[in-house]
This record gives sequence, C-alpha cells and structure tokens, in this order.
Amino acid sequence: MDFQTRKWVKPEDLNPNHTLFGGRLLQWIDEESALYAMVQLQNPHIVTKYISEINFISAPVQGDIIEIGLVVTTFGRTSLTMRCEVRNLQTHQPILSIDKIVYVNLGPDGRPAPHGRSLD
Repeated sequence: MDFQTRKWVKPEDLNPNHTLFGGRLLQWIDEESALYAMVQLQNPHIVTKYISEINFISAPVQGDIIEIGLVVTTFGRTSLTMRCEVRNLQTHQPILSIDKIVYVNLGPDGRPAPHGRSLD
C-alpha cells in the first residue's frame, strides 16, 4: 500500500459529533484516487466507474493527521482497479477501507479507450 497523501483534520472538516465528516473524507479519497489513476494511465481523461462498499472503521478527530493509501490491484483493457486504506499517521489505526475503486480511461472522443498498461 502506497501512503503518499496526508490530510490534517481541521475544524471545518468536522461533523456535529466533532469527528471527521465522512463526506469530507470521501471527497479527499475521490480526488487522490483520480490523481493516482491519471498518473498510472498517463491520461488526465478518466472517469470513476465504480466504488465498492465503504467500511468506516474509526473516526478521526480535530488535529489528527490521516494518510490515504492506494494500490493498483488490476489493469483491465480500458480500466484500472485500486484498493484504498486510510489510517491515522501517528497511531497507524485504520480509519476506512475500500476494496474496489474502478476508473475508466477515455479517448479523445470521450469513450472508453485501451490504455496499454499492466501490473508489471
């Protein structure tokens, strides 16, 4: 698992329970996984196809620093599938896991296009 992105949980990221708002965390994951897919496929024209069940394990609080980890699990002909884990930087306590996030590579016409990448 490649943990490259860190986020600091600030007051504006909190829900009424004073823990990280799940929607904010999903926003961060969506942005980071899209960037990761663009780099892997060497194409800025990708779309999210599928996100599997999201497992919220624990709730970060204000001041926590979290890490978003991504790893490619499969390259399809026009797609890329990855797994995501989020953890607390200091304690390494798991916060969230997503087994499958699928992105599709698009050609100039906006339709799915082969990317020619593999897990080598």
